Amino acid sequence: MQQLANDFWNLRGTFKVAGLLDVGTQLSVVRRTNGRFLVLDSYTPNETHRQALLGLTAGGTLVDAIINVHPFHTLHCEPLHQLLPAARLIGTRRHLQQAPHLPWDPHVIEDVETQADFADDLDFTVPAGLELVPADDNVHASSVLVRHRRSGIVHVDDTLSVLAAPGALGKWLPQSGLKFHPTLSRALQPRAGAADAFERWARALAERWAGTPFVCAAHSAVRELPADGWRDEVLKALHHVQGKLRRHRHRYG
Repeated sequence: MQQLANDFWNLRGTFKVAGLLDVGTQLSVVRRTNGRFLVLDSYTPNETHRQALLGLTAGGTLVDAIINVHPFHTLHCEPLHQLLPAARLIGTRRHLQQAPHLPWDPHVIEDVETQADFADDLDFTVPAGLELVPADDNVHASSVLVRHRRSGIVHVDDTLSVLAAPGALGKWLPQSGLKFHPTLSRALQPRAGAADAFERWARALAERWAGTPFVCAAHSAVRELPADGWRDEVLKALHHVQGKLRRHRHRYG
């Protein structure tokens, strides 16, 4: 468990594709202004992380909610719910559809009304112009991004990523800057104006969340940013997808 600020912790977990390639996963823990806790995302913690999480949260009794923010990250929801059964279990509409046997809160996190329940502690945003749940299950470019208001730390799954060397190599080789997910072009809504909507959203986000000190990115790493790093790297990531946006505009307008 890595403590990134007085009220923010990030836990990195294991997620193996085809049982072989470990692409990693994450959850973050936020202490609320009322002294209680929120968990962002789900994964099945190892014993060390399990004890750390339970120790921090009085055996889980201080956790108000588990908030799952990526519609295609569903495999670890049940084990974490079993570890923290009293916490409000929140997901996207796809979470409710994929695991209907779990006691999901009926109010999904992509809705602004649900987000308002946590407005004292968290800011949320959903990329404009993208399908949150595309028909193709391999398209993971969209999600609900979260920013902890007190620390400014951003927790994001897939929409923005960091390329980092695995294991011990990560201590020696530099990380990449922030990148938009490679399936972005397939996540753009098939309509006129979707590419423009996404670009406006990205530019506004670069300014609105400027000053972000850390980005916790799924499947990769925690990235520490310099003072203007968030703005610069989000705008650079946007520059790198301009070809995809141009092709979408040419097709749909």
